[in-house]
Amino acid sequence: MNEAFPEIRTMEQLMAEARGLPPAPAAIVGAGAEHVLHAAIAAEQAGLIEPVLFGRSDRIIPLMEEFGVAYPVVDLPTPEATAGAAVDAVLDERVRLLVKGDIHSDVFLRPIIRRLRRETRISHVFLAELPSYHKLLYITDAVINIEPDIRAKADILQNAVNLTWWLGNQRTRVAALSAIETVNPAIPSTLDAACLAKMSERGQIAHAQVDGPLAFDSAISAESARLKGITSPVAGHADVLLVPDLVSGNILYKDLEYLAGADFAGVVVGACVPVVLTSRSDPEFSRMASLALARVAEHRQQTLDPLSPEEAVAADHRAG
Repeated sequence: MNEAFPEIRTMEQLMAEARGLPPAPAAIVGAGAEHVLHAAIAAEQAGLIEPVLFGRSDRIIPLMEEFGVAYPVVDLPTPEATAGAAVDAVLDERVRLLVKGDIHSDVFLRPIIRRLRRETRISHVFLAELPSYHKLLYITDAVINIEPDIRAKADILQNAVNLTWWLGNQRTRVAALSAIETVNPAIPSTLDAACLAKMSERGQIAHAQVDGPLAFDSAISAESARLKGITSPVAGHADVLLVPDLVSGNILYKDLEYLAGADFAGVVVGACVPVVLTSRSDPEFSRMASLALARVAEHRQQTLDPLSPEEAVAADHRAG
């Protein structure tokens, strides 16, 4: 089992651990915009990263002079060349994190998917801290995979569980969400959720207890589950919410941020290095927390390669 590092239980703990690590070389992909360079400077000053700026030098250098900083610059003429060169830097071990700057997500992600993807597909995981929930809550996938089928959902789920494993969760509780708690062929997400729960039971998903279908209220409220007569180790105590599709996940994430006061970090997993997808509209805390999450995950992943599903099941049985 994972006993090398303590479990990350709060955003404060995540930020503190990240700041205690040596800064990691990070490719800022598409660095020729004021808000991108400002975020890179803040992250460098916080001790999280050593920025390496990729993009058009005729835009980047004047910005660095304006801000009074000097970082390595890799001059590229087009967004496509910029994204490809950043992937080259990962493969050459010149950088250990990838950070999206002023570049379209599809252009940024295309060479990552083609050249850096591990055995599974890549997916995105949000980490949320809410005043109304008793622990950190992971949400996947609200950013990359639009309408995943059951095979894709199994990869997305395992990616998220691997992240929680790296962050110290010994046995992650996953709620596969739908609108109801019973299987209904008219609602395909209930079928997928039930299949994923059975896959977990049979040891096809490592480090996790998966239950579904579960509605959102049953996943995060023990009282709601009790009133509905649901007996489950996951209901009311979910660590990970696996959403049915990108649209529902994106709505859930924004509802929690804007109406429930959630603080968020986010990272792309499934590639050989963590990838940070940030937006101009993200609050500064979210950008910094996302870099901290990527930095801690990168550091711990070097020590804690996840067990295979079969090894994990054997370890869980030994632990009782």
